[in-house]
Amino acid sequence: FLQHAILESGMDVGIVNPHEMIAYDDLEDDMRILCDNLVFNKNEEATDDMLERTTYERACVVARKKRLPLPRKPRGKMPNLPRLQFDYDKVAPKPAVEPPLPTSEAAQNHVPNPYLNSKSTHEKIAAIRAKATNPTKPNLDYAQESGMYPESFPHFVRGRDSLREHITSLFTSRIALYDGAMGTMIQNYAKRNRLEEEEYRGDRFKDWTCNTKGNNDQLSISQPHIIQGIYREYLEVGGSDMIGTNTFSSTTIAMADYEMEDYVYELNYEGARLAREVCDEVTAKDPTKPRFVVGAIGPTNRTGSISPSVEDPAARNVTFDELVDAYFEQIVGLMDGGSDILMVETIFDTLNAKAALYAVGEYLEFTGLDIPVFVSGTLVDQSGRTLSGQTGEAFYASIRHAKPMCVGLNCALGAEHMTPFVERLAKCVECFLHVYSNAGLPNAMGGYDESPTDMAEANKVFFENGWLNMVGGCCGSTPPHIKAIREMSESFKPRKLPDVGRPKMWLSGLEDLVVDDVHNHLGMPFLNVGERCNISGSIRFKKLMMAGDYETAMDIAKKQVVDGAHVIDINVDDGMLDGLAAMQKFIKIAITEPEVSKVPFMLDASKFEIVLAGLKWCQGKCIVNSISLKVGEELFKEQATLLKKHGCAVVVMAFDEEGQAATESEKVRICKRSYDILVDEVHFPPEDIIFDPNVLTIGTGMEEHANYGVDFINATKTIKEQCPYVKISGGISNLSFGFRGVMKIRESIHSVFLQHAILESGMDVGIVNPHEMLALSEIEPDVKVACDNLVFNKTEDATDVMLELTKRERARREALKNGPVEVKKISWRDLPVIKRLEHALINGISQYVEKDTEEARQQAERPLHIIEGPLMDGMNIIGDLFGAGKMFLPQVIKSARVMKKAVAYLIPFMEKEKKDKMIADGLNPDDFDENDDSNFAGKVLMATVKGDVHDIGKNIVAVVLGCNNYKVYDIGVMCSCEKILEKAKEYNVDVIGLSGLITPSLDEMVVVAKEMSKGGFTQPLLIGGATTSKMHTAVKVSPNYFTVDHPVIHVLDASRSVTVVSSLLGENKEDYTTDIMEEYDEMREDYYAGLEDRYFLTFDQAKQQKLVIDFDAVPPAPAPKKLGVTLIEDVQLEDVVPYIDWNPFFQTWELRGRYPNRGYPKIFDDEAVGSEAKKLFNDAQELMKKIIADKSMNLKGVVGMFAANRTDDGEDVLVYSSEEDRESGKPLDKFCMLRQQAEKESDDPYLSQADFIAPAGYKDHIGMFAVSCFGCDALVQKYEAEHDDYNKIMSQALADRFVEAFAEYLHRVMRTDMWGYAKDESLNEEDLLKIKYVGIRPAPGYPSQPDHTEKSTMWNVIKAEQLAGIQLSESLSMMPAASVSALVFAHPESCYFAVGQVGKDQVESYAKRKNMELSPCERWLSPILNYERD
Repeated sequence: FLQHAILESGMDVGIVNPHEMIAYDDLEDDMRILCDNLVFNKNEEATDDMLERTTYERACVVARKKRLPLPRKPRGKMPNLPRLQFDYDKVAPKPAVEPPLPTSEAAQNHVPNPYLNSKSTHEKIAAIRAKATNPTKPNLDYAQESGMYPESFPHFVRGRDSLREHITSLFTSRIALYDGAMGTMIQNYAKRNRLEEEEYRGDRFKDWTCNTKGNNDQLSISQPHIIQGIYREYLEVGGSDMIGTNTFSSTTIAMADYEMEDYVYELNYEGARLAREVCDEVTAKDPTKPRFVVGAIGPTNRTGSISPSVEDPAARNVTFDELVDAYFEQIVGLMDGGSDILMVETIFDTLNAKAALYAVGEYLEFTGLDIPVFVSGTLVDQSGRTLSGQTGEAFYASIRHAKPMCVGLNCALGAEHMTPFVERLAKCVECFLHVYSNAGLPNAMGGYDESPTDMAEANKVFFENGWLNMVGGCCGSTPPHIKAIREMSESFKPRKLPDVGRPKMWLSGLEDLVVDDVHNHLGMPFLNVGERCNISGSIRFKKLMMAGDYETAMDIAKKQVVDGAHVIDINVDDGMLDGLAAMQKFIKIAITEPEVSKVPFMLDASKFEIVLAGLKWCQGKCIVNSISLKVGEELFKEQATLLKKHGCAVVVMAFDEEGQAATESEKVRICKRSYDILVDEVHFPPEDIIFDPNVLTIGTGMEEHANYGVDFINATKTIKEQCPYVKISGGISNLSFGFRGVMKIRESIHSVFLQHAILESGMDVGIVNPHEMLALSEIEPDVKVACDNLVFNKTEDATDVMLELTKRERARREALKNGPVEVKKISWRDLPVIKRLEHALINGISQYVEKDTEEARQQAERPLHIIEGPLMDGMNIIGDLFGAGKMFLPQVIKSARVMKKAVAYLIPFMEKEKKDKMIADGLNPDDFDENDDSNFAGKVLMATVKGDVHDIGKNIVAVVLGCNNYKVYDIGVMCSCEKILEKAKEYNVDVIGLSGLITPSLDEMVVVAKEMSKGGFTQPLLIGGATTSKMHTAVKVSPNYFTVDHPVIHVLDASRSVTVVSSLLGENKEDYTTDIMEEYDEMREDYYAGLEDRYFLTFDQAKQQKLVIDFDAVPPAPAPKKLGVTLIEDVQLEDVVPYIDWNPFFQTWELRGRYPNRGYPKIFDDEAVGSEAKKLFNDAQELMKKIIADKSMNLKGVVGMFAANRTDDGEDVLVYSSEEDRESGKPLDKFCMLRQQAEKESDDPYLSQADFIAPAGYKDHIGMFAVSCFGCDALVQKYEAEHDDYNKIMSQALADRFVEAFAEYLHRVMRTDMWGYAKDESLNEEDLLKIKYVGIRPAPGYPSQPDHTEKSTMWNVIKAEQLAGIQLSESLSMMPAASVSALVFAHPESCYFAVGQVGKDQVESYAKRKNMELSPCERWLSPILNYERD
């Protein structure tokens, strides 16, 4: 300010602080620009920019005071950088000769419609005709003699000429005329003639049960002369080239108001037939002006995108599939009646239009015809949006995949008010454009005041600007109006089709988005996809979804849009969530939130059916993530074809049947193969394909990884060269996870990578956090060079250099906190012995532990000092790191192994020392107490409860607590309540921990809690295990024992155990337990309130709504080769290895990758746990090879296959040893089943496993098996003796994997050989793990049949204990622990489901059917009861 005010304007004096004055030349360049803009008011953002800079400067002051890193300087507005151009980008646009063509052979080749509908015999079309109500058999064929009229335009002969070519010639030679309002004309007729209820009914409907006046479509049947008269007036007086049929409401959905759903085919047929007759009559008078029938398809009176309930935004009164079915039936009637064109009109909800166009597509696919399709939207007010909120451009982007010949607007507004919106459409629509507006806006009485002359004048602006190819009229218009418009239009030329340039990806939410035109905040041509509405990408979002809090979840979505996400990724994959229902509910609510749905969605799911369900609720054009060739070509093409029909874009992963592409050549090969299949065979639009060629990790120190960055960048460019118009995406965080914890280094690597990948190779899309993206100019010069060397693999030491820079950056951060630090290069073996022991503990290195322990003992005064000193110091550090999430469970277990070995080495010396002291004190050394535990932080008793043999989780908790100086008394598995309480007293423990895996264990924990209360125990009670939960603990266990002194606390996993125990034994125990008590009290209140709110069907009602399988249409599977029981003992461990699902293995070790690296093998790429996961996996492979080689474990199992039928009441399944026993009615046994009772939001049936078995009269069968992995217990004892907890737990984890793989292997053998109902199955192991096979194998005790007592029935039938040695405990836990059992259902409609909670009426019936007393039956079913037991 002063520079200019003094030197340029002569200012002389000012009151200032001289110390604070800055010379103009001392200002930073960017600050000078900001000040100049503000002082001279150069742009609207000047104040906001300066406020942002002020915030930054204040943050710098704070950072310097607190010795923290300085915040990043605001960048200001970045200039947009140019997008990389490929050869196909440089081709000049060409004049269009016709609108974009559908991909069908008939459309591409302009094959004339033969008008021989009788030859269209697809079963779906035939079924509609079969139920038609027409009094006489309808004529379906309308072909004309080829010589009827001359062959040159403007003449037209049906069956000889291509209507597509004719319309193109017509619309490019003059502005064509559509008709006007049908309703207005019917009203005008009623003013001059009687048209009351009696006339609406006519003779055909004189005895109809409800009023039909107002059902204008019905008049095509009851008063055909009225409708034909209106058609004729529009043709003769108005001069219309085309007339719409009187079928606006002729769908089953709309006709339900008049109870005329059954007449839909006839209504459409007659509406079209009458128009056909009149058009042919008028054409015959002047063959140079042929007239055409436009089959009018209205919007229905329901909407797919809008909730009918103010209270429930997820509510809908119609589904996409219901709309498709309704529209398809209408289309068949319209075409059979002689329609030439199909018009989807008056669209106020684009989702309805998409359903109609889907139905049109199905009809064209079934018939092989080329039928021109027109689409007409309705913008409801001056906002220029549809009722469902879309702009005109977004509306067009959403439906353009259907390749309509003509698109436009009609209804709601007069021509004058439509003008700005027609202009915007004219600038973007690639096909022909039409308008048929109302005759102005309605007056106070609902009529329309514009005269024919007024309406023609209002339409003139469209003609003058060359915006239209067809014009007509809607509400209030009549034949004179159409005549006046025709005369006005005759002196103007029609709209020229826009030139055809390169295709672009054009997405839409409520607003449209051309991906090729997008730039991000750095000015990069790059699409930011927001990931926070992804369960794997956001813990908060996951919690909200699990809690059903969709309203708050919408806030996350809104914030993404505000923060600059161009697209929102939506993923609700979680094992505890019904993904199908959650995806649909989230989409339905999101669609109603304008701040969310303004942007397009990316629908992301591991199951294709979830993506498809979500698509059916999206009115906009979405992206689907993802498909790939790993499912095989046929399924890949099938999925792509379905997505093409829905008009979405798709992410295609660089996977094929052989696995993930890692090298440049593999990335290119798989993507090119995918592209060729999609474009050449499926005819998928290439501009709607997004390839993800897999961003993999560099800088790992492994030579084979060094070129991954180069491979991706090079592959990106090659793929875009070889696959015109595609987009490239990738998960950027994978690239640098080896340098996690130092964000500046990671951001720098990403910046260099993206700079080249985007600007030089053409990468387009990515899921990134914009806040973490650096501009290239913001990277320090030496870091930039190092990043360049690393990303492009320029030097052999690139990784080492980057590691040094990482250390430097860490040192800088430490210096800011603590002052300068000197970083010395030193080997840990050069450290003093005390530090070596700490290092060995923290890093789990046992190689030198005994040597170092002995050296430390020589230096220490007493052996105990080694334990209390360096060993416990190291374990405390481990506990802190584990609690902070900086160390992972496998590392802790390895550390424990080191600790145990060191302690084991010292114990003999300590015992000798104690005995020597006792002798010196005159005491008997034989009285030495080997169990002295006075030096521990606390004592914890751990037990797996009665009847349960699973202890791997308990073992892990014991190790973690031991690492934190707690003495753990692990008393084993199948511990009775009496034993637990007895040992707790004996050891005088401070805390008791109960573990269990099977559901009966939950009830046993309640028993223990009650007995502890009766016995006056005061120890806190901890609850843990796979089937336990905080809610069950709060509701069922806690009330029996919880006080502030001795609380009951659920412990989620091993990582929480130390925090809980230390809190219980610490000074703040009372505050801690009070908080827990209050939380559990609230949870109980919520639980019981939820039971009151949730509705359950009675058992009888549920049975009435059961799944009904048509066993005649889809018969039971063929009989197995052999009925009865087969012992399986020749399967080797190596046979089942390919069937191992490694995901539960990592869950056992509490290693969980985050999106996009969730699950095996992606977990190896995770920035937090990937490195440790890889080490763990490698250790598992080594031990697995050893186990296989020395045969220390082995597999054995029993398979049974039996004749089976559902009982007469439909609730249970009878099994028979032979067909003879079935015939004679002598069942071997009965499996009792449970049925769902909780009310559903959908019309889905209430399932029971009994539904999947055919009733008597059919020859159905059922299979079952029990399998085990033997030998694990001996290995566990071996490693316990060696103080090797790591390999002990690893052995248990591998035994679980072996037996699960054995079950998968055996189920496959049953399907393809022993039973043989799927003998042609060709699924790979990955497909098997994704349950892509036919049939299911649910286990008793699991969600589909949560009653463990049914195992007893299975064991009785297949003799599992007698033949294979697999036992059942008193709580029906299988022994050995590594065991799996299952029933096998073969019918293709069988599916997995969860019974959920059940009511007392069903439990009483169930107990009676099982010949079981009600009380024990309730005890076994306790976790799923929707009521409290007596």
